[in-house]
Amino acid sequence: MSESKRIRDFGIVIGKMKPGKMNCLTDVPGVKVAHVTVSDGPVQTGVTAIMPRADNVYRHKVMGAVDVINGFGKSIGLMQVEELGTIETPILLTNTLSVGLAADALVEYMLQENPEIGTVTGTVNPLVCECNDGYLNDIRGRHVTRVHVLEAIERAKSAASCDPGETGAAIQPEAVSEGSVGAGAGMSCYHLKGGIGTASRIMEVSESIQEGEKNPSSSAFTLGVLVLTNFGKRRDLIIDGKKIGPEVTSLEKMDRQALMQDAPEKGSVIIVMGMNLPVSERQLKRIARRAVVGLVRTGSYLGTGSGDVVLAFSTANGTPHFDEAGFNTWQVLNEDKMDIPFRAAAEATEEAVLNSLAAAAYCQGRDGHYRVALKDYLERILPSLKH
Repeated sequence: MSESKRIRDFGIVIGKMKPGKMNCLTDVPGVKVAHVTVSDGPVQTGVTAIMPRADNVYRHKVMGAVDVINGFGKSIGLMQVEELGTIETPILLTNTLSVGLAADALVEYMLQENPEIGTVTGTVNPLVCECNDGYLNDIRGRHVTRVHVLEAIERAKSAASCDPGETGAAIQPEAVSEGSVGAGAGMSCYHLKGGIGTASRIMEVSESIQEGEKNPSSSAFTLGVLVLTNFGKRRDLIIDGKKIGPEVTSLEKMDRQALMQDAPEKGSVIIVMGMNLPVSERQLKRIARRAVVGLVRTGSYLGTGSGDVVLAFSTANGTPHFDEAGFNTWQVLNEDKMDIPFRAAAEATEEAVLNSLAAAAYCQGRDGHYRVALKDYLERILPSLKH
């Protein structure tokens, strides 16, 4: 984790559910995240890589689902996830004009890892999602390279995850840097500096009462969210139910940045949601859809020019690529328990968005464009948030 503060460090606690140990997507066992940041004056961009599981995800696919809240986006690979309900590669996040290059590099990585692809078996579905960082970044220069993409994947691959070790003891997961890192280096959120944010929630699911038992037993599962935030208008910002946007705006001098508050929203947000809860792909899609609740709680109204996409996965019900069984047996959550992950998805998404703002730093990019950081105002607006 970077040393930058998160929203809880300011005394702001979102929701009622308990977060995971690191309050990150990497609290989900086996999930890993890494960034490569490309930051040099007018170049403010990068790549974020997410490994949905610790081993080979092509040979051991995870359950996947997509919810396109608003489809103003240029992602690659979502169509097959929607159709088949599985994910078979790492997930990459980057800027809009680097999607094709990132997909090509990801295919290269998958071919190296899986010599059977395209020979004794089918091809591969690379997953790359994007937001437009062109306000701060020289996006036309296409400064993300194949080397950056492969480095991000390798960093994620070698990161520690919270899978139990050989002794059965839990391994400390590697926390996720937030704010102006990786794909988030040049992103804006609510006309402030945005970027990468993450959060998690523990889901306690009670089991049926066995004969002779007085109380039902329960099992704990983890849902984690990572967001790439590049959306919203400053005057709409809400923190923990308080409409704080107008107050933040009033604290800034009336320069050209402040005068843009009535400009149309043309940003985006990518939400990657992972969990180890046993669910079907249909249930997973329903859970993914609840991320929109978290977005709205921060002030988003899902503008027409905003590409808002949720990509969700569950590590509980895998699909072996070379499985020759006629039938697979999966465990799925009782429909009566779905409110538990629904709330977890909403809370984790809301907090992840706020973490992306709280952790981000002031940034000046191309042509003198800049974004101020929410943290530069939080100390002054805390009295409003606590009343």
